[in-house]
Amino acid sequence: MRRVVFNQKGGVGKSTIAANLAAVAASRGKRVLLIDLDPQGNASHYLSGQTRAPEGRSAMDFFNQMLNISMFSKDTTDFVSDTPFPGLSLLASHPELGELMAKLETRYKMFKLREALEQLGDHYDEIWIDTPPALNFYTRSALIAADRCLIPFDCDAFSRQALYNLMASVEEIRADHNAELAVEGIVVNQFQPRASLPARLVAELKAEGLPVLDPPLSSSVKIRESHDAAKPMIHLDPRHKLSLEFVALYEKLA
Repeated sequence: MRRVVFNQKGGVGKSTIAANLAAVAASRGKRVLLIDLDPQGNASHYLSGQTRAPEGRSAMDFFNQMLNISMFSKDTTDFVSDTPFPGLSLLASHPELGELMAKLETRYKMFKLREALEQLGDHYDEIWIDTPPALNFYTRSALIAADRCLIPFDCDAFSRQALYNLMASVEEIRADHNAELAVEGIVVNQFQPRASLPARLVAELKAEGLPVLDPPLSSSVKIRESHDAAKPMIHLDPRHKLSLEFVALYEKLA
């Protein structure tokens, strides 16, 4: 199963959701790979504790090979690094991903990620893809490569307006390039049950028939501690309410 976490809006928790669900999957004995396509590299730092990927082992190196085909091309697994968490591997981000994008677009490399992930089918049970907050080459490549798409939603009016455009973008990719792609669900993030606006927005989305997933992910300062410690919630505090919500959300998907 290949899942992409996608939203064009920044700060909605894409990296946090992707990394924590991948960590839950690995804790259940799955062989899991997280691919970080966001040049900011938040998911990479979260899972490795490192600000830079090991030399030659990053998404930038992977994509750069596409532009420099040779007889001695590396296998995709050669760009993957281990994390401190058993069963969880990482294709780390790199700050130069942004600079590489124009070359990849002009050389029509949009389908290369899907080809690479199909070759990894024997190595991993689940692949999670974190994306930049934009509908660009990397995001489109991820949507073309994925089976399912999760959309984080942070319970404000602007996010709701953008949600319909997001789902239309996913539908366009499905129609044009990837018939297997489907929106698996909307993940409500930073949810505050005592506030009236979040509860009303979620209720209205459900009433419209949109695939809002339960449980919502609670707003908690603990997630900041998790980021700072470079430990997903399941490893930092497995009994915390937010950890249990990530587990329940993963079980819903599984």
